[in-house]
Amino acid sequence: MSADGLIVVDKPAGITSHDVVARIRRLAKTRRVGHGGTLDPMATGVLIIGVNRATRLLTYVIGEGKSYTATIRLGQSTITDDAEGETTATADVTGITDDAIRAGLESQTGEIDQVPTAVSAIKINGERAYKRVRDGETVELPPRRVTITKLDVREIRRVNEPAVIDVDIDVDCSSGTYIRAIARDLGKTLGVGGHLTVLRRTAVGRMTLAEAVTLEQLEERAPDVIGLSLAEAARQAFPQRTATPEEAKVLSHGGTLDPVGITGPYAVFDPGGEVLAIVSERAGRARAEIVLAPA
Repeated sequence: MSADGLIVVDKPAGITSHDVVARIRRLAKTRRVGHGGTLDPMATGVLIIGVNRATRLLTYVIGEGKSYTATIRLGQSTITDDAEGETTATADVTGITDDAIRAGLESQTGEIDQVPTAVSAIKINGERAYKRVRDGETVELPPRRVTITKLDVREIRRVNEPAVIDVDIDVDCSSGTYIRAIARDLGKTLGVGGHLTVLRRTAVGRMTLAEAVTLEQLEERAPDVIGLSLAEAARQAFPQRTATPEEAKVLSHGGTLDPVGITGPYAVFDPGGEVLAIVSERAGRARAEIVLAPA
């Protein structure tokens, strides 16, 4: 069976995040595999996979900020707000200027209330929104507060057949942001409709495409598929504290430690460099949120 750790996968287009998990379960020869944030089948790029004990880190990975490159097509709306859905409307884009496009994107930067795309995995009364849409329902989701810290235009291209405008963008955003919704809302602002034709996730927190591997590369080195050991993953994702031998023993058995003033969840390591737990300080004590030391 494979070791504990994280894998930064460069997901290809055309498969689901669950498909990637299933493939790695087979390669790593363990059922304890999960992912840290879904990518749509159309999307490519960084998908964080946890194996064995490292699956417990995924709850923190999911909340990390994300970075993307994407292409918005103006002049066409689709039912899914991306290229996988059927076209629902077209419009003349002749009068849309570059300045209007930039201004429309600028209005979506900062802390905003974004309505998620209707064809999403969000649950409504226990049922996924996308299933309700596919069953013919009209779904209206409540807005969510998200933060878009970067929304830069790389290139604006006018395509004559069909007459559309393609806008290449770079995005840095908080977890829970829908890039498809950015495309939809830009099209709505400009009055011509819009959807996403390309989406590539380039980073999740500090884990980027630079360290990502393809599924083909993982096949070649199976079952040794781990990219970041449990300790390496914790060092990359969290602030750190090294415990004394006495503290390590207490923490490994579920006890609490004296606080040291580190803000937010942080990783505690034993004197030998192995990660023991993810800890947060509250009510005057440092308490384990998850214990990672082997039983």
